[in-house]
Amino acid sequence: MAANLAITLFGLTELIFVPEYWNPPSLFNLAQRTGFDIESLIFSFALGGTGTVLYDALAGRDLVPASAALRQALQHCLHRWAMLLPSATFVPRCVLPWNPIYAVLACLVLGAVASNLCCPELRRKSFVGGLLFLALHAVFMLGLKGFAPGYIAAVWNLPALKVGLVYGIPTEELLFGFAFGLYWSGVYEHFTWSVSAMRSKSVSGQLTRPRL
Repeated sequence: MAANLAITLFGLTELIFVPEYWNPPSLFNLAQRTGFDIESLIFSFALGGTGTVLYDALAGRDLVPASAALRQALQHCLHRWAMLLPSATFVPRCVLPWNPIYAVLACLVLGAVASNLCCPELRRKSFVGGLLFLALHAVFMLGLKGFAPGYIAAVWNLPALKVGLVYGIPTEELLFGFAFGLYWSGVYEHFTWSVSAMRSKSVSGQLTRPRL
């Protein structure tokens, strides 16, 4: 829940994306009138929860408390810095003369690199989590394209985007899916001082100590 609530606040950044990146319809027309909307908060909340559990759920893993030795490792002293780095670098990047989506992509990748340097054991989870979220986001965008023809062209500011389209989907959206999964799949471990471990059950059916 903490991870969900933390990323929900990023829904407030919708202000810098409308209309530079996109201009979606919103409840009470809030996005157009204020730059903020309720949908962005809901989407961010769901995004945070999905990105946190997707890898572990599919890989049959559980989160267990990190050992005292692991907590005392030198690189783990940088947990808070790894968590804050994307947020700290986001605002300065947004004042540069480029579309804000590229600032988001750069900050997410930077955050993922910092997270993996801090916790080398997250590298596999981070990369696979990026691929999983890319696939999930691609399915969502394909569904949007199929069920609402013309919506992408009407809502996204395609002339301002530099990379082009993949099967009618802005490449930036696909890059966002990968970059978000790359960073966010390991965030919960930072929040809770935990590690992802293989699920293991004893003969009696009781959960035993997972295999790291």
